[in-house]
Amino acid sequence: MYNKLVRKEVMGILEKEVGSFLDKFLTPIEKIWQPSDYLPDPSSEDFRYDLEEIQTFAREMPYDLFVTLIGDCITEEALPSYESWLMGVDGVDQEEKVGWANWVRSWTGEENRHGDLLNKYLYLCGRVNMREVEITTQYLISDGFDLGTSMDPYRNFVYTSFQETATNISHRRVGTLAKQSGNGKLAKMCGVIAADEARHAKAYKHFVAKILELDPSEMILAFEDMMRKKIVMPAHLMRQSGQKAGELWGHFSDAAQRCMVYTGQDYINIMKDLLDEWKIEHVTGLTEKAEKAQEYLMKLPSRLQKITDRVSTPDLQFQFSWVKH
Repeated sequence: MYNKLVRKEVMGILEKEVGSFLDKFLTPIEKIWQPSDYLPDPSSEDFRYDLEEIQTFAREMPYDLFVTLIGDCITEEALPSYESWLMGVDGVDQEEKVGWANWVRSWTGEENRHGDLLNKYLYLCGRVNMREVEITTQYLISDGFDLGTSMDPYRNFVYTSFQETATNISHRRVGTLAKQSGNGKLAKMCGVIAADEARHAKAYKHFVAKILELDPSEMILAFEDMMRKKIVMPAHLMRQSGQKAGELWGHFSDAAQRCMVYTGQDYINIMKDLLDEWKIEHVTGLTEKAEKAQEYLMKLPSRLQKITDRVSTPDLQFQFSWVKH
């Protein structure tokens, strides 16, 4: 358990800076890109040509890479769960029009564009069974999720720091692989989404850094707790028609690993990145319990490396109902 009063006090101190966080890490609505900027214009004379180009490249995408793109879209489309979760975090008052509630709403507005863009691309590409994708998305929202954070802002900011970095990697890699095959349109889409995720990751990392200044021992303990539990991906309860919650996640994860979009090594690298970003090794003034947590965190990457080096990814492809066969 954690001290909710102290958490709310710290969140209250940081809330005075939320206006600057919005200016620094988010982009004004009138200036930021929108999905229609990267999708074919149905009223254009080039629409048929653009549509044919999208569909040709989609047919040529390797199966695992294509499945990973679809899964990334579904993950983005489950945004209602993420917003409602963050609105319930201690120190966030969703009745307020300013402060942390304004951050969550504004962050959600930026994130919402990602699913819109990828969903429309998948609809146009002609290779996707959209009804099955929509079923998976609805299940994912209906099933909810448990991030292991409770309503603790410290744990939630550790989670979002990690997760935004992971989504940046995933979208960026899909874009890079698409570009290598000549699929420039998809590469641009994934690139702009990845850039958003990078900005968001910087924001949540900044929040943790600020908390480390105000409440270092509790922040370190929250970080340790999240890493002991292991960071679960937001779509970990993913399923398709006829399955129970979570049955599809392992297959999707294997596909992402096989095409090298997101791997176990990436998990370790993100962990190292966070340790460096927050200068965990050099945090001082800790309680005895927090010092032990600090020691555990610094040794964790090498422990995870030994495990990852022994793990192999199944070679057998799973037949997802999302893809037209």
